[in-house]
Amino acid sequence: MALPNALTAKLEAVQTEYRVAPHNIDAEQALLGAILVNNDAYYRVSDFLLPEHFMEEAHQQIFQVATSLIKAGKLATPITLKTYLGDADFGGQTVMQYLARLAADATTVINAAEYGRTIYDLAIRRRLITIGEDLVNGAYEAPVEAAPRDQIEATERRLYELAESGKYDGGFQKFSDALTAAVDMAAKAYQRDGKLSGIATGLSDLDAKMGGLQPSDLIILAGRPAMGKTSLVTNIAFNIAKAYQGEKQPDGTVETKNGGIVGFFSLEMSAEQLATRIIAEQSGVPSYKIRRGDIRPEDFYKITDAARDMQTIPFYIDQTGGISIAQLAARARRLKRQKGLDVLIVDYLQLLSGSSKRGDNRVQEMTEITTGMKALAKELSVPIIALSQLSRQVENRDDKRPQLSDLRESGSIEQDADVVMFVFREEYYVNNKKPREGTEEFFAWEAEMNRVHGKAEVIIGKQRHGPTGTVELQFDANITRFSNLAQDDRMPDRM
Repeated sequence: MALPNALTAKLEAVQTEYRVAPHNIDAEQALLGAILVNNDAYYRVSDFLLPEHFMEEAHQQIFQVATSLIKAGKLATPITLKTYLGDADFGGQTVMQYLARLAADATTVINAAEYGRTIYDLAIRRRLITIGEDLVNGAYEAPVEAAPRDQIEATERRLYELAESGKYDGGFQKFSDALTAAVDMAAKAYQRDGKLSGIATGLSDLDAKMGGLQPSDLIILAGRPAMGKTSLVTNIAFNIAKAYQGEKQPDGTVETKNGGIVGFFSLEMSAEQLATRIIAEQSGVPSYKIRRGDIRPEDFYKITDAARDMQTIPFYIDQTGGISIAQLAARARRLKRQKGLDVLIVDYLQLLSGSSKRGDNRVQEMTEITTGMKALAKELSVPIIALSQLSRQVENRDDKRPQLSDLRESGSIEQDADVVMFVFREEYYVNNKKPREGTEEFFAWEAEMNRVHGKAEVIIGKQRHGPTGTVELQFDANITRFSNLAQDDRMPDRM
Protein backbone atom coordinates (compact mmCIF):
# COMPACT_ATOMS: atom_id res chain seq x y z
CA MET A 1 0.00 0.00 0.00
CA ALA A 2 1.47 3.35 -1.07
CA LEU A 3 2.02 6.02 1.52
CA PRO A 4 0.18 9.35 1.14
CA ASN A 5 2.16 12.04 -0.67
CA ALA A 6 2.27 14.27 2.42
CA LEU A 7 3.71 11.46 4.57
CA THR A 8 6.28 10.54 1.90
CA ALA A 9 7.42 14.15 1.69
CA LYS A 10 7.74 14.31 5.49
CA LEU A 11 9.86 11.14 5.61
CA GLU A 12 12.12 12.48 2.86
CA ALA A 13 12.53 15.74 4.78
CA VAL A 14 13.51 13.81 7.92
CA GLN A 15 16.06 11.77 5.95
CA THR A 16 17.47 14.95 4.46
CA GLU A 17 17.73 16.56 7.88
CA TYR A 18 19.75 13.63 9.22
CA ARG A 19 22.20 13.40 6.34
CA VAL A 20 25.70 12.68 7.65
CA ALA A 21 28.47 15.07 6.60
CA PRO A 22 31.05 13.61 4.18
CA HIS A 23 33.74 11.59 5.96
CA ASN A 24 35.84 8.42 5.70
CA ILE A 25 36.58 6.83 9.07
CA ASP A 26 38.55 3.99 7.43
CA ALA A 27 40.96 6.47 5.83
CA GLU A 28 41.41 8.27 9.15
CA GLN A 29 42.16 5.01 10.95
CA ALA A 30 44.54 3.84 8.22
CA LEU A 31 46.54 7.08 8.31
CA LEU A 32 46.76 7.17 12.11
CA GLY A 33 47.84 3.51 12.14
CA ALA A 34 50.55 4.19 9.57
CA ILE A 35 51.88 7.09 11.67
CA LEU A 36 51.94 4.96 14.85
CA VAL A 37 53.87 2.18 13.07
CA ASN A 38 56.27 4.50 11.24
CA ASN A 39 56.50 8.17 12.26
CA ASP A 40 57.90 9.05 8.81
CA ALA A 41 54.31 8.77 7.54
CA TYR A 42 53.53 11.96 9.44
CA TYR A 43 55.91 14.02 7.29
CA ARG A 44 54.02 12.99 4.16
CA VAL A 45 50.92 14.86 5.36
CA SER A 46 52.25 17.45 7.82
CA ASP A 47 52.36 20.26 5.22
CA PHE A 48 48.61 20.35 4.70
CA LEU A 49 46.78 18.18 7.25
CA LEU A 50 45.58 19.55 10.61
CA PRO A 51 43.76 17.88 13.53
CA GLU A 52 40.48 19.66 12.66
CA HIS A 53 40.44 17.95 9.27
CA PHE A 54 39.55 14.64 10.97
CA MET A 55 35.84 13.93 11.39
CA GLU A 56 36.10 11.87 14.60
CA GLU A 57 36.98 13.89 17.69
CA ALA A 58 39.00 10.93 19.03
CA HIS A 59 41.07 10.91 15.84
CA GLN A 60 41.64 14.65 16.19
CA GLN A 61 43.07 14.06 19.68
CA ILE A 62 45.30 11.20 18.53
CA PHE A 63 46.68 13.18 15.59
CA GLN A 64 47.24 16.27 17.78
CA VAL A 65 49.21 14.31 20.39
CA ALA A 66 51.19 12.43 17.74
CA THR A 67 52.03 15.76 16.05
CA SER A 68 53.24 17.28 19.33
CA LEU A 69 55.43 14.25 20.13
CA ILE A 70 56.99 14.03 16.66
CA LYS A 71 57.68 17.79 16.52
CA ALA A 72 59.39 17.47 19.92
CA GLY A 73 61.68 14.79 18.48
CA LYS A 74 60.00 12.00 20.45
CA LEU A 75 58.54 8.70 19.28
CA ALA A 76 54.78 8.48 18.70
CA THR A 77 53.62 4.91 19.43
CA PRO A 78 50.55 3.42 21.13
CA ILE A 79 52.52 3.26 24.38
CA THR A 80 53.76 6.90 24.32
CA LEU A 81 50.37 8.27 23.21
CA LYS A 82 48.47 6.45 25.97
CA THR A 83 49.98 8.71 28.63
CA TYR A 84 48.53 11.85 27.02
CA LEU A 85 45.08 10.51 26.10
CA GLY A 86 44.02 9.47 29.62
CA ASP A 87 41.18 7.01 30.18
CA ALA A 88 38.92 8.08 27.31
CA ASP A 89 36.47 5.53 25.93
CA PHE A 90 36.83 4.70 22.21
CA GLY A 91 33.59 2.95 21.30
CA GLY A 92 33.75 0.44 24.14
CA GLN A 93 37.52 0.02 23.90
CA THR A 94 40.20 1.43 26.14
CA VAL A 95 42.75 3.88 24.77
CA MET A 96 45.44 1.19 24.63
CA GLN A 97 43.15 -1.30 22.90
CA TYR A 98 42.10 1.22 20.24
CA LEU A 99 45.66 2.43 19.55
CA ALA A 100 46.91 -1.16 19.34
CA ARG A 101 44.14 -1.97 16.87
CA LEU A 102 45.06 1.06 14.72
CA ALA A 103 48.71 -0.05 14.63
CA ALA A 104 47.81 -3.68 13.90
CA ASP A 105 45.52 -2.77 10.98
CA ALA A 106 47.95 -0.20 9.52
CA THR A 107 48.91 -0.39 5.86
CA THR A 108 52.24 0.68 4.37
CA VAL A 109 53.59 4.20 4.79
CA ILE A 110 53.50 4.62 1.00
CA ASN A 111 49.72 5.20 1.05
CA ALA A 112 49.84 7.76 3.87
CA ALA A 113 49.81 10.79 1.54
CA GLU A 114 46.78 9.48 -0.36
CA TYR A 115 44.87 8.88 2.87
CA GLY A 116 45.81 12.38 4.01
CA ARG A 117 44.49 13.94 0.79
CA THR A 118 41.24 12.00 1.14
CA ILE A 119 40.77 13.22 4.71
CA TYR A 120 41.60 16.81 3.69
CA ASP A 121 39.24 16.83 0.68
CA LEU A 122 36.35 15.55 2.79
CA ALA A 123 37.08 18.22 5.41
CA ILE A 124 36.86 20.86 2.67
CA ARG A 125 33.46 19.49 1.65
CA ARG A 126 32.29 19.76 5.25
CA ARG A 127 33.47 23.39 5.38
CA LEU A 128 31.57 24.08 2.16
CA ILE A 129 28.45 22.75 3.84
CA THR A 130 29.10 25.02 6.85
CA ILE A 131 29.57 28.08 4.63
CA GLY A 132 26.34 27.24 2.80
CA GLU A 133 24.42 26.83 6.06
CA ASP A 134 25.85 30.10 7.41
CA LEU A 135 24.81 31.83 4.19
CA VAL A 136 21.23 30.55 4.47
CA ASN A 137 20.94 31.28 8.20
CA GLY A 138 22.50 34.71 7.78
CA ALA A 139 20.02 35.59 5.04
CA TYR A 140 17.11 34.55 7.26
CA GLU A 141 18.31 36.20 10.46
CA ALA A 142 20.11 39.32 9.21
CA PRO A 143 19.06 42.58 10.88
CA VAL A 144 17.30 45.18 8.74
CA GLU A 145 20.31 47.51 8.59
CA ALA A 146 22.64 44.75 7.30
CA ALA A 147 23.20 45.05 3.53
CA PRO A 148 22.94 41.80 1.52
CA ARG A 149 26.04 42.96 -0.37
CA ASP A 150 28.11 42.61 2.82
CA GLN A 151 27.01 39.00 3.23
CA ILE A 152 27.83 38.24 -0.41
CA GLU A 153 31.33 39.70 -0.02
CA ALA A 154 31.96 37.82 3.24
CA THR A 155 30.85 34.53 1.67
CA GLU A 156 32.96 35.11 -1.44
CA ARG A 157 35.97 35.83 0.75
CA ARG A 158 35.47 32.60 2.73
CA LEU A 159 35.07 30.59 -0.47
CA TYR A 160 38.19 32.08 -2.00
CA GLU A 161 40.22 31.44 1.15
CA LEU A 162 38.96 27.86 1.14
CA ALA A 163 39.88 27.42 -2.53
CA GLU A 164 43.40 28.78 -2.01
CA SER A 165 44.23 27.03 1.27
CA GLY A 166 45.79 23.65 1.95
CA LYS A 167 48.10 23.18 -1.00
CA TYR A 168 49.50 19.65 -1.04
CA ASP A 169 52.98 20.84 -1.96
CA GLY A 170 55.28 23.29 -0.15
CA GLY A 171 57.98 23.27 2.50
CA PHE A 172 61.69 22.81 1.84
CA GLN A 173 62.83 21.80 -1.61
CA LYS A 174 66.13 20.69 -3.11
CA PHE A 175 68.28 23.40 -4.63
CA SER A 176 68.26 21.39 -7.85
CA ASP A 177 64.46 21.76 -7.96
CA ALA A 178 64.81 25.53 -7.49
CA LEU A 179 67.36 25.59 -10.33
CA THR A 180 64.94 23.72 -12.58
CA ALA A 181 62.17 26.22 -11.76
CA ALA A 182 64.53 29.14 -12.51
CA VAL A 183 65.50 27.62 -15.87
CA ASP A 184 61.81 27.02 -16.68
CA MET A 185 61.07 30.68 -15.91
CA ALA A 186 63.92 31.75 -18.18
CA ALA A 187 62.63 29.45 -20.93
CA LYS A 188 59.15 30.92 -20.67
CA ALA A 189 60.61 34.43 -20.75
CA TYR A 190 62.58 33.49 -23.87
CA GLN A 191 59.45 32.16 -25.58
CA ARG A 192 57.34 35.17 -24.57
CA ASP A 193 57.17 38.25 -26.77
CA GLY A 194 59.94 40.67 -25.82
CA LYS A 195 61.90 37.96 -23.93
CA LEU A 196 60.62 39.28 -20.58
CA SER A 197 60.15 37.62 -17.20
CA GLY A 198 56.95 39.61 -16.68
CA ILE A 199 53.97 40.51 -18.88
CA ALA A 200 54.90 42.76 -21.80
CA THR A 201 53.17 46.15 -21.92
CA GLY A 202 53.69 46.51 -25.67
CA LEU A 203 55.97 49.53 -25.05
CA SER A 204 59.46 48.12 -25.60
CA ASP A 205 61.50 50.83 -23.82
CA LEU A 206 59.26 50.63 -20.74
CA ASP A 207 59.47 46.82 -20.78
CA ALA A 208 63.26 46.98 -21.01
CA LYS A 209 63.36 49.19 -17.91
CA MET A 210 60.93 47.07 -15.87
CA GLY A 211 61.29 43.57 -17.31
CA GLY A 212 57.54 43.59 -17.92
CA LEU A 213 54.78 43.64 -15.29
CA GLN A 214 55.74 41.28 -12.47
CA PRO A 215 53.23 39.09 -10.58
CA SER A 216 52.20 40.35 -7.10
CA ASP A 217 53.51 43.87 -7.80
CA LEU A 218 51.47 46.97 -6.95
CA ILE A 219 52.28 49.54 -9.64
CA ILE A 220 51.19 53.14 -9.08
CA LEU A 221 50.81 55.27 -12.22
CA ALA A 222 50.42 58.92 -11.21
CA GLY A 223 50.20 62.27 -12.94
CA ARG A 224 48.45 65.62 -13.03
CA PRO A 225 45.19 66.01 -15.04
CA ALA A 226 45.59 65.98 -18.86
CA MET A 227 48.92 64.13 -18.69
CA GLY A 228 47.39 60.96 -20.16
CA LYS A 229 47.27 58.52 -17.22
CA THR A 230 44.10 56.78 -18.37
CA SER A 231 45.25 56.80 -22.01
CA LEU A 232 48.54 55.12 -21.11
CA VAL A 233 47.02 52.46 -18.89
CA THR A 234 44.29 51.79 -21.48
CA ASN A 235 46.95 51.34 -24.16
CA ILE A 236 48.88 48.93 -21.93
CA ALA A 237 45.73 46.99 -21.01
CA PHE A 238 44.68 46.58 -24.62
CA ASN A 239 48.19 45.57 -25.73
CA ILE A 240 48.24 42.82 -23.08
CA ALA A 241 44.74 41.52 -23.88
CA LYS A 242 45.38 41.59 -27.64
CA ALA A 243 48.57 39.54 -27.24
CA TYR A 244 46.84 36.88 -25.09
CA GLN A 245 47.64 33.27 -25.89
CA GLY A 246 46.52 30.44 -23.61
CA GLU A 247 47.47 26.78 -23.59
CA LYS A 248 45.23 24.07 -22.17
CA GLN A 249 46.94 21.88 -19.58
CA PRO A 250 46.38 18.14 -18.97
CA ASP A 251 44.31 18.92 -15.85
CA GLY A 252 41.89 21.07 -17.90
CA THR A 253 43.17 24.46 -16.74
CA VAL A 254 44.42 27.08 -19.19
CA GLU A 255 47.92 28.51 -18.70
CA THR A 256 48.74 31.93 -20.11
CA LYS A 257 51.66 31.71 -22.54
CA ASN A 258 51.69 35.27 -23.80
CA GLY A 259 49.84 38.51 -23.07
CA GLY A 260 47.17 38.14 -20.43
CA ILE A 261 43.55 38.34 -19.28
CA VAL A 262 42.84 41.91 -18.14
CA GLY A 263 40.38 43.18 -15.52
CA PHE A 264 39.76 46.94 -15.66
CA PHE A 265 37.95 48.86 -12.88
CA SER A 266 36.88 52.09 -14.55
CA LEU A 267 35.60 54.09 -11.59
CA GLU A 268 35.49 57.40 -13.44
CA MET A 269 34.66 56.67 -17.09
CA SER A 270 31.89 54.46 -18.42
CA ALA A 271 32.66 51.26 -20.31
CA GLU A 272 31.43 52.94 -23.52
CA GLN A 273 33.84 55.85 -23.08
CA LEU A 274 36.70 53.44 -22.46
CA ALA A 275 35.75 51.40 -25.53
CA THR A 276 35.60 54.60 -27.62
CA ARG A 277 39.17 55.43 -26.62
CA ILE A 278 40.40 52.00 -27.61
CA ILE A 279 38.51 52.07 -30.92
CA ALA A 280 40.03 55.49 -31.68
CA GLU A 281 43.49 54.20 -30.90
CA GLN A 282 43.10 51.07 -33.02
CA SER A 283 41.25 52.64 -35.96
CA GLY A 284 43.18 55.92 -36.11
CA VAL A 285 39.91 57.91 -36.08
CA PRO A 286 39.95 60.64 -33.39
CA SER A 287 37.67 59.90 -30.45
CA TYR A 288 36.05 63.37 -30.54
CA LYS A 289 34.94 62.68 -34.13
CA ILE A 290 33.50 59.31 -33.11
CA ARG A 291 31.51 60.94 -30.27
CA ARG A 292 30.13 63.69 -32.54
CA GLY A 293 29.45 61.37 -35.47
CA ASP A 294 31.71 63.57 -37.60
CA ILE A 295 33.14 60.71 -39.65
CA ARG A 296 33.44 59.82 -43.32
CA PRO A 297 32.35 56.47 -44.79
CA GLU A 298 35.94 55.21 -44.88
CA ASP A 299 36.33 56.17 -41.19
CA PHE A 300 33.23 54.17 -40.33
CA TYR A 301 34.68 51.09 -42.03
CA LYS A 302 37.91 51.53 -40.06
CA ILE A 303 35.87 51.69 -36.83
CA THR A 304 33.81 48.59 -37.61
CA ASP A 305 36.93 46.64 -38.68
CA ALA A 306 38.70 47.59 -35.44
CA ALA A 307 35.64 46.67 -33.36
CA ARG A 308 35.38 43.29 -35.12
CA ASP A 309 39.02 42.50 -34.40
CA MET A 310 38.53 43.33 -30.71
CA GLN A 311 35.43 41.16 -30.13
CA THR A 312 37.30 38.15 -28.75
CA ILE A 313 40.04 39.73 -26.62
CA PRO A 314 39.95 38.85 -22.88
CA PHE A 315 39.31 42.38 -21.61
CA TYR A 316 36.76 42.77 -18.80
CA ILE A 317 35.47 46.16 -17.57
CA ASP A 318 33.71 46.99 -14.30
CA GLN A 319 32.32 50.53 -14.51
CA THR A 320 30.72 50.67 -11.05
CA GLY A 321 31.65 53.92 -9.31
CA GLY A 322 32.16 54.53 -5.61
CA ILE A 323 32.96 50.96 -4.57
CA SER A 324 35.02 50.02 -1.52
CA ILE A 325 38.34 48.20 -1.51
CA ALA A 326 36.51 45.14 -0.08
CA GLN A 327 34.02 45.15 -2.96
CA LEU A 328 36.82 45.55 -5.50
CA ALA A 329 38.70 42.61 -3.98
CA ALA A 330 35.59 40.40 -4.03
CA ARG A 331 34.92 41.19 -7.70
CA ALA A 332 38.56 40.60 -8.65
CA ARG A 333 38.52 37.20 -6.93
CA ARG A 334 35.31 36.31 -8.76
CA LEU A 335 36.79 37.30 -12.13
CA LYS A 336 39.90 35.20 -11.55
CA ARG A 337 37.82 32.23 -10.48
CA GLN A 338 35.37 32.44 -13.39
CA LYS A 339 37.37 33.82 -16.35
CA GLY A 340 40.99 33.96 -15.21
CA LEU A 341 43.04 37.07 -14.46
CA ASP A 342 46.62 38.09 -15.32
CA VAL A 343 46.56 41.90 -14.88
CA LEU A 344 44.25 44.12 -12.81
CA ILE A 345 43.87 47.87 -13.43
CA VAL A 346 42.17 50.42 -11.17
CA ASP A 347 41.31 53.91 -12.52
CA TYR A 348 41.73 55.51 -10.10
CA LEU A 349 42.83 55.07 -6.47
CA GLN A 350 41.23 58.16 -4.93
CA LEU A 351 37.75 57.08 -6.10
CA LEU A 352 37.84 54.01 -3.86
CA SER A 353 36.55 54.07 -0.29
CA GLY A 354 37.62 52.15 2.79
CA SER A 355 35.60 49.48 4.54
CA SER A 356 34.00 52.07 6.83
CA LYS A 357 33.63 55.81 6.93
CA ARG A 358 36.41 57.40 8.93
CA GLY A 359 35.06 60.93 9.04
CA ASP A 360 37.62 63.44 7.83
CA ASN A 361 40.61 61.11 8.25
CA ARG A 362 41.23 60.46 4.57
CA VAL A 363 44.89 59.58 5.22
CA GLN A 364 43.93 56.52 7.30
CA GLU A 365 41.36 55.51 4.70
CA MET A 366 43.93 55.78 1.89
CA THR A 367 46.38 53.71 3.94
CA GLU A 368 43.72 50.99 4.25
CA ILE A 369 43.11 51.13 0.49
CA THR A 370 46.75 50.86 -0.59
CA THR A 371 47.50 48.14 1.99
CA GLY A 372 44.46 46.20 0.76
CA MET A 373 45.53 46.68 -2.85
CA LYS A 374 49.02 45.28 -2.20
CA ALA A 375 47.56 42.34 -0.25
CA LEU A 376 45.21 41.63 -3.17
CA ALA A 377 48.10 41.66 -5.66
CA LYS A 378 49.92 39.04 -3.56
CA GLU A 379 46.75 37.00 -2.96
CA LEU A 380 45.85 36.80 -6.66
CA SER A 381 49.51 36.71 -7.79
CA VAL A 382 48.88 39.30 -10.50
CA PRO A 383 50.30 42.78 -11.13
CA ILE A 384 47.89 45.57 -10.18
CA ILE A 385 48.23 48.96 -11.89
CA ALA A 386 46.47 51.64 -9.87
CA LEU A 387 46.20 55.22 -11.13
CA SER A 388 46.67 58.05 -8.67
CA GLN A 389 46.31 61.81 -8.60
CA LEU A 390 49.12 64.20 -7.71
CA SER A 391 48.88 67.23 -5.45
CA ARG A 392 48.71 70.75 -6.90
CA GLN A 393 52.13 71.64 -5.54
CA VAL A 394 53.56 70.41 -8.87
CA GLU A 395 52.09 73.49 -10.54
CA ASN A 396 54.01 75.82 -8.22
CA ARG A 397 57.43 74.67 -9.43
CA ASP A 398 59.31 75.80 -12.52
CA ASP A 399 60.14 72.19 -13.35
CA LYS A 400 56.73 70.47 -13.50
CA ARG A 401 58.19 66.95 -13.51
CA PRO A 402 56.52 65.09 -10.62
CA GLN A 403 58.30 63.55 -7.64
CA LEU A 404 57.42 60.92 -5.05
CA SER A 405 56.59 63.66 -2.54
CA ASP A 406 53.80 64.86 -4.88
CA LEU A 407 51.69 61.73 -4.32
CA ARG A 408 48.40 62.89 -2.91
CA GLU A 409 46.82 62.20 0.49
CA SER A 410 49.05 59.51 1.93
CA GLY A 411 52.66 58.37 2.22
CA SER A 412 51.32 54.80 2.21
CA ILE A 413 51.00 54.96 -1.58
CA GLU A 414 54.77 55.29 -1.93
CA GLN A 415 55.39 52.80 0.90
CA ASP A 416 53.09 49.99 -0.31
CA ALA A 417 53.87 50.30 -4.02
CA ASP A 418 56.53 48.14 -5.65
CA VAL A 419 56.74 50.54 -8.60
CA VAL A 420 55.78 54.23 -8.81
CA MET A 421 55.62 55.78 -12.28
CA PHE A 422 54.70 59.30 -13.34
CA VAL A 423 53.33 60.43 -16.71
CA PHE A 424 54.63 63.82 -17.81
CA ARG A 425 54.01 65.73 -21.06
CA GLU A 426 56.01 68.94 -21.30
CA GLU A 427 54.06 69.81 -24.46
CA TYR A 428 50.96 70.49 -22.34
CA TYR A 429 52.73 73.16 -20.25
CA VAL A 430 54.59 74.73 -23.18
CA ASN A 431 51.37 74.97 -25.19
CA ASN A 432 49.71 76.91 -22.35
CA LYS A 433 52.43 79.56 -22.52
CA LYS A 434 51.81 80.52 -26.16
CA PRO A 435 52.75 84.21 -26.67
CA ARG A 436 51.33 86.61 -29.23
CA GLU A 437 52.12 85.60 -32.80
CA GLY A 438 54.83 87.53 -34.67
CA THR A 439 56.81 88.40 -31.57
CA GLU A 440 60.34 87.21 -30.85
CA GLU A 441 58.97 85.20 -27.93
CA PHE A 442 56.57 83.44 -30.33
CA PHE A 443 59.40 82.13 -32.52
CA ALA A 444 61.26 80.87 -29.46
CA TRP A 445 58.03 79.24 -28.23
CA GLU A 446 57.46 77.66 -31.67
CA ALA A 447 60.94 76.13 -31.59
CA GLU A 448 60.26 74.80 -28.09
CA MET A 449 56.92 73.31 -29.23
CA ASN A 450 58.63 71.53 -32.12
CA ARG A 451 61.08 70.00 -29.65
CA VAL A 452 58.43 68.62 -27.29
CA HIS A 453 55.55 67.96 -29.73
CA GLY A 454 54.17 64.43 -29.55
CA LYS A 455 56.55 63.36 -26.80
CA ALA A 456 55.77 62.04 -23.33
CA GLU A 457 57.89 60.88 -20.42
CA VAL A 458 57.24 57.99 -18.05
CA ILE A 459 59.34 58.72 -14.98
CA ILE A 460 60.01 55.65 -12.84
CA GLY A 461 60.45 57.21 -9.39
CA LYS A 462 60.55 53.92 -7.47
CA GLN A 463 61.17 50.34 -8.51
CA ARG A 464 61.73 47.77 -5.80
CA HIS A 465 63.40 45.23 -8.07
CA GLY A 466 65.05 47.43 -10.69
CA PRO A 467 66.47 50.80 -11.67
CA THR A 468 64.71 54.15 -11.71
CA GLY A 469 64.88 56.55 -14.63
CA THR A 470 62.91 58.06 -17.49
CA VAL A 471 61.42 56.41 -20.57
CA GLU A 472 60.40 58.57 -23.53
CA LEU A 473 57.27 57.65 -25.50
CA GLN A 474 55.39 58.96 -28.52
CA PHE A 475 51.93 60.39 -27.79
CA ASP A 476 49.25 61.15 -30.37
CA ALA A 477 46.67 63.32 -28.59
CA ASN A 478 44.01 62.98 -31.31
CA ILE A 479 43.66 59.24 -30.82
CA THR A 480 45.08 59.10 -27.25
CA ARG A 481 47.74 56.59 -28.29
CA PHE A 482 51.08 56.03 -26.56
CA SER A 483 53.68 54.19 -28.62
CA ASN A 484 57.41 53.60 -28.81
CA LEU A 485 59.40 56.71 -29.65
CA ALA A 486 61.67 56.40 -32.69
CA GLN A 487 65.14 57.42 -31.48
CA ASP A 488 67.79 58.88 -33.79
CA ASP A 489 70.17 56.02 -33.09
CA ARG A 490 67.49 53.52 -34.15
CA MET A 491 66.54 55.17 -37.42
CA PRO A 492 67.25 53.07 -40.52
CA ASP A 493 70.28 54.10 -42.59
CA ARG A 494 69.44 56.28 -45.55
CA MET A 495 70.38 55.03 -49.00
